[in-house]
Amino acid sequence: MTLSPELLDLPAPHAQAVAPPRHTRIAGVGTAVTPESYTQREVLDLFRITDPKIRSVFLNSAITRRHLTLPPVDADGNRVAEPQGELLAKHTRLAVDMALRAIQSSVDDAGVGLDDIEYLCCVTSTGFLTPGLSALIIRAAGMDPGCHRVDVVGMGCNAGLNALNGTAAWARGNPGRLAVMVCAEACSAAYTFDSTMRTAVVNSLFGDGAAAVALRAGDHTQAAGPRVLGFASHIITDAIGAMRYDWDTDQNRFSFFLDPDIPYVVGAHAERVVDRLLSGAGLPRSAVRHWLIHSGGKKVIDAVRVNLGLTRHDVRHTTGVLADYGNLSSGSFLFSYERLLREQVAEPGDHGVLMTMGPGSTIETALVQW
Repeated sequence: MTLSPELLDLPAPHAQAVAPPRHTRIAGVGTAVTPESYTQREVLDLFRITDPKIRSVFLNSAITRRHLTLPPVDADGNRVAEPQGELLAKHTRLAVDMALRAIQSSVDDAGVGLDDIEYLCCVTSTGFLTPGLSALIIRAAGMDPGCHRVDVVGMGCNAGLNALNGTAAWARGNPGRLAVMVCAEACSAAYTFDSTMRTAVVNSLFGDGAAAVALRAGDHTQAAGPRVLGFASHIITDAIGAMRYDWDTDQNRFSFFLDPDIPYVVGAHAERVVDRLLSGAGLPRSAVRHWLIHSGGKKVIDAVRVNLGLTRHDVRHTTGVLADYGNLSSGSFLFSYERLLREQVAEPGDHGVLMTMGPGSTIETALVQW
């Protein structure tokens, strides 16, 4: 007796195997912020900061306004320092709310719904939760509890591209199925109060925000957004402690640390990783029309721009996001991506480079093509 290929679940003798899609496409993007925003001068005045050196750090940051959720005031009108437990509760509340709105916006942009999401990757570095954001978001949104999920926690400002790499790979391995990555950073839940310049730099820089992208692979996505062609990464191991978020014994809470020299360290290594990214596609740097770089701060942006030979126009969205929102940590580059789409200048065949920088010290890059 001979069994047919159908009964054995094997391909027929002359059937041609269907090759999996080579690339994932970005089908939609969405962003969200917290309700209140403040100019740098308003923040200084609300906290009654008069030290001229600290005021100079805030007012010369190239940041005009940031979305922040400030602590309550006491009977004398002074802002009360929130203990670590209250900060974690704030992180949960803000991150879930922003993430839900960013995810909804991204699936709306892709022309699909929350019920279509089969893989959810959640990124955050401004709070620690168990269970993670993914479980809280799936419950709050009423999504399918069978949705595949992963949480990327503690990787810092570069984490958006680390997570995009894995999310794009899942979509590529599951053609036609929708994957969503969301970065939710409640930076208002990650601060300290003291009179040091270390704290002043950090407190002058970060803002609250979330950004999400919807990804799909397969023939039906050919009319959607850019293809994700590849990734390249570089860890500057000699500067592994130059950017960190760790426990401050004096403050009895977690706090950020940024080495003053980190902009120049990142800038000096930017060419290496970008050229490796482009060499994999056989492209010269001049072939890249769109640059979407993490809004890490004025000095970081300038250092990367100079070392890569970019113009101010090339980084207009990066500097624009910094001015309007501050450093949004892992989701900053997606705010720039959204602005580029609104310009409607990207044409079929255009190449773009996405770049993030963060603890490690790490530079992450991705190559996309419209």
